[in-house]
Amino acid sequence: MTKPPKSPAFDGDARIQSRPATRVIRRPAPAVAKEAGKIAAKTAEGERIAKVLSRAGVASRREAERMIQLGEVAVNGRVIDSPALNVSPKDRITVNGKPVGAPEPARLWLYYKPEGLVTSASDEKGRETIFDHLPEDLPRVMSVGRLDLNSEGLLLLTNDGELKRRLELPSTGWLRKYRVRVKGNPADADLEPLRRGITVEGEDFQPMTVTLDRIQGANAWLTVGLREGRNREIRRAMTAIKLTVNRLIRVSYGPFRLNELKPGDVEEIRPRVLRDQLGLSEPDEAEKPARKRPGQATAKPGGRAPRPETGTRAKTGAGAKTGTGAKTGTGQKPGTSTKPAAGPKPRVGGTALPRAKPATGGRPTRASGGPGPAKPRPRGE
Repeated sequence: MTKPPKSPAFDGDARIQSRPATRVIRRPAPAVAKEAGKIAAKTAEGERIAKVLSRAGVASRREAERMIQLGEVAVNGRVIDSPALNVSPKDRITVNGKPVGAPEPARLWLYYKPEGLVTSASDEKGRETIFDHLPEDLPRVMSVGRLDLNSEGLLLLTNDGELKRRLELPSTGWLRKYRVRVKGNPADADLEPLRRGITVEGEDFQPMTVTLDRIQGANAWLTVGLREGRNREIRRAMTAIKLTVNRLIRVSYGPFRLNELKPGDVEEIRPRVLRDQLGLSEPDEAEKPARKRPGQATAKPGGRAPRPETGTRAKTGAGAKTGTGAKTGTGQKPGTSTKPAAGPKPRVGGTALPRAKPATGGRPTRASGGPGPAKPRPRGE
């Protein structure tokens, strides 16, 4: 009987070596893991100091970081030199010795920037800025994006640095529309490079929506829409196709529109509209500020400024008519009903909002155009 050959490498250690290596995972002791969790929680507590300053309306986040590096910010009496610090509501923050208050609710204004003003807090050449011409009762605000010196039209202003940053992010993807007057009489085919996307001085511009509206003498009016905000983008793109821009007006920024604003006018967006458009959460009752009518300081003496849906003009007042002579929304004559006047449909950024139906408290009367009281039923029905 033939015995099977022995494995040349078979011995007591071979079986141990043939087994796959076992990975040993060392877990920290419970006390060490608990301490590490406390450190991580302490690090994540609160918010970055620059973000808190931005929310409080002190400056934009970038400007707040610069102020910190210059030693203008102190936390709990200690001057800091790095923005890598988280603070909580319990910390006491001062800027140049002045205490920083709690963040106010985010607010947004529409501003018609006139031509010839610089969109910055200060100008090294001594030119006038938009902040030199804003109403005095306006709080400290920051501009959302910029319009160059020779451009005019809609500019958004906010008191919240985080809201400013959010609206400026390219991921927002809001369409910005401009009315552009160019020198020359271009054909529609001449504008095709802008619709496909154009490269100017090595910089790629995204495709624009361009419409040739009309020819007016030696000029032409165009409507241009874009979703990015590069420096002098429209002017540079028009120059690349041999056109010269001699007037540029921004007429909309996302859902917000210039509408009937005049150069220098300021109009605040109502908080509810702002929350609906941006998806912001409504503040808690404890955090809500004392109720105050926007533009109250500029209301006419002896009258109460009405609250339009889109806001209140800071310069020109509310502009809405009041009194007993206004007809109701149902066409009823004044003095025959206690229904409130409905007025024109409220508009937000040029879009009509649905009008809430006023409570009538009963059947409509014939004077209001309704079917009138129901006829009594005959007996037996």
